[in-house]
Amino acid sequence: MDLESQRMLFELLGGLGIFLYGIATMRTGLQNCAGNKLKDILDRFTTNPLIGFLAGILVTVMIQSSTATTVITVGLVSVGFMTLRQAIGVILGANIGTTVTAIIIGFNIEEYSLLIIAIGSFLVFLFNKKTIQNVGQIIFGLGALFYGLDLFRLGMEPIGKLEVFKELVVQLSSMPLLGVLSGTISTMLIHSSSAAVGILQGLYADSLLSIEAALPILYGDNIGTTLTAVIVSLGASTAAKRAAGIHVLINVIGTILFLILLKPFAAFILWNTSVMHLSPEMAIAFAHAIYNILSSLLFLPFINVLILSIKKLIPGEDSVIEYRVKRLDSHLIKQSTVIALGQAKEEVIYMGKFAIKGLEDSHLFFKTKKDRYANSSKQIAEFLNSLERKITKYLVDIGLCSLSDIELEEQNKLIHTVRDIERIGHLFENIIEHSNYQLAIRVNLTDHALECLEKMFELTVGTVQESITALDQNNKELAKKVIEKEFLINKIEEELRTQHVNRLQSGEYSPQAGIVFMDMISNLEQIGNHAVNIANRIVTEQTFYSEIR
Repeated sequence: MDLESQRMLFELLGGLGIFLYGIATMRTGLQNCAGNKLKDILDRFTTNPLIGFLAGILVTVMIQSSTATTVITVGLVSVGFMTLRQAIGVILGANIGTTVTAIIIGFNIEEYSLLIIAIGSFLVFLFNKKTIQNVGQIIFGLGALFYGLDLFRLGMEPIGKLEVFKELVVQLSSMPLLGVLSGTISTMLIHSSSAAVGILQGLYADSLLSIEAALPILYGDNIGTTLTAVIVSLGASTAAKRAAGIHVLINVIGTILFLILLKPFAAFILWNTSVMHLSPEMAIAFAHAIYNILSSLLFLPFINVLILSIKKLIPGEDSVIEYRVKRLDSHLIKQSTVIALGQAKEEVIYMGKFAIKGLEDSHLFFKTKKDRYANSSKQIAEFLNSLERKITKYLVDIGLCSLSDIELEEQNKLIHTVRDIERIGHLFENIIEHSNYQLAIRVNLTDHALECLEKMFELTVGTVQESITALDQNNKELAKKVIEKEFLINKIEEELRTQHVNRLQSGEYSPQAGIVFMDMISNLEQIGNHAVNIANRIVTEQTFYSEIR
């Protein structure tokens, strides 16, 4: 290989690598800045498809990834946080939000790319504050994006002069389906439609592609971005599969419609490029935006048709449990604090029943190592975390009213009970992690150790079930039985620790297996303690619930 060919290859591959890394870095910075707001936005602002549509645009603009937005949406549908109808609005909005990256690239500021990289690097390395570092990541990623694209275009220049490449471009212009296929495959390979569109902008800017060849590739990029959501949905619920399927359906139908209108749409883009004096990069960004806006607005009135179609294509019963707050009506607080507290308690019991299910699933994962139990348990833990925030806020809002001493005591007890249940979620999530650790290091526990853990699981699950039942029925006798189990739980935990030390000394199992065993015991013991905390509050409860009955 001569030096010129080597330089071309290095610029092509290196530029592509820097460009992809720039997009990934910018996206990471944006996601870090957004924090946990993404799921909250999608959870709260998707009451109907139109609101979901706007939420999808907002979230995708915030994180610059329609794939990430769609994956989050599929996950929320999978666990019942969002209905299929709401999800369609979000997916349509995500298709519009993803056009922002192409518009940024369209400004064509390659000459400042190294300066932008320098500024971003200084912010990352010279400041300890996380917020500034996140902003630095965004700026660095933006600079790397432009610098990488510039290098890639330099590497493409000699290739563009080759007869083989020119013949390929002619084929792409005369065979739009080939362009769609190449766009789909390229996006699947690099897992980013934004990156694929950016590369397309570079090729079009260097006159290596005509607009008739570029547009089908652009359509294919939109189809390729659906792959990740499809993969995520494979092991999920029927509703999640349908959400991912609708994402594919929307982009495939949109591509077919715009392929039929290819020539008039290409003429429309060229006319606007001339009238608005758009750069070639901005012309592709404009085409990308118009295509996604028109196709999304076209589908928005036909959401019911999409739902019926996807149910025919992906049949089956939907077994999703709806994970949503159901009883926290803020209007009740002003009308009757007593009834509002009663509703809050019902929501706490609802939360407690999910905690039992999550604990049981973590037990099943430990025994069977089947991923569906781990996924279910983790989703429930996430739901408990969300519920804890919402119920606590509701109870705090009740506390802003004028409460009697008994009401104030009840509010305080419920706040602490919510915290106990949420901590149970964290602890059974830990059990999942310890089970995964056991799989990763490939250690086996002895039959005796497994038998001991099984007894501890049964005792702990039973204790949590009884504490939630006692809370539901306001049953002080049952609560006293739960409290009596505290001594038993602590006694068994102490005995198992002693046996554990003896087994280690005798070499019955490895230290790694011992770590798994003791961590499991410790988490189960703490779960039991939280159940006892709940029971203690029931026993000391005064006359609140007899009053509201």
